[in-house]
Amino acid sequence: MKRKLLFVRFLIGALVICCLCDWACNARAEEVKDFGRDRLNNSPRHADWADIKSGGRTIKAFVVYPERKDKAPAVLVISEIFGLTDWVRSLCDELADNGVIAIAPDLLSGQKFEDVDAARKAISALPKGQVKADLDVTANYALTKIPSCNGTLAVCGFCWGGGVTFAYANENPTLKAAYSFYGAAPDSADKVKNIACPVYGFYAENDERVNATIPKVEELMKAAGKKYEPVIYKGAGHGFMRSGEPTNPAVREADRKARDDAWARWKKLLADL
Repeated sequence: MKRKLLFVRFLIGALVICCLCDWACNARAEEVKDFGRDRLNNSPRHADWADIKSGGRTIKAFVVYPERKDKAPAVLVISEIFGLTDWVRSLCDELADNGVIAIAPDLLSGQKFEDVDAARKAISALPKGQVKADLDVTANYALTKIPSCNGTLAVCGFCWGGGVTFAYANENPTLKAAYSFYGAAPDSADKVKNIACPVYGFYAENDERVNATIPKVEELMKAAGKKYEPVIYKGAGHGFMRSGEPTNPAVREADRKARDDAWARWKKLLADL
């Protein structure tokens, strides 16, 4: 009996240790992949969630409002492959800090990923028609359901979202500007012919996978008479807006500088909306 009791205590202790280890590993993963809560928790700006009908579905969108006495432009924010993380929401708060209404639809319907491959699979499984429909209803919500919006709408996106941003500029003629961050660019004339707004590109020097798509789209945009202004940030790697974030536990110095420079440029562009 005594031996059985000791064995049971051993099993319970081992189980507790395993649970604590699992919690610690998950906490570390969360810390690496998702951060920005401190900014959200300490922000003086108002933020809330909107329920938006998209066909037979209802999607969520995170909205942050600037502190200003007049109506403001709205910026549609398209996330990276990880979905609507705390980091993306904290970036929405930064946008609102610069005088615009930021609205970010949850295109992955609440899914969050610590595993990069799982995130890639989920993003690649999204039907393009569904993504466009979700962006359309979110854009319409910003323009018609947010009383403090002045009727001006722009779009921005990062990584996967940067590519979607460029594509969406060709699909929504109401946009006043598109800000594409290190996303693959369109590769044919029909994918740029309907763009009615200037497209501003933000790219990393050490990101040839994406940068190799820039010369072609420069030719296409020029031939179509469209405005496209790409800037490549020296020393930066792909994803520098995230990896250069000061609160990122794994912040990289070259990316931090690129992020600062990109924000300096972006602030001026936002002021012109």
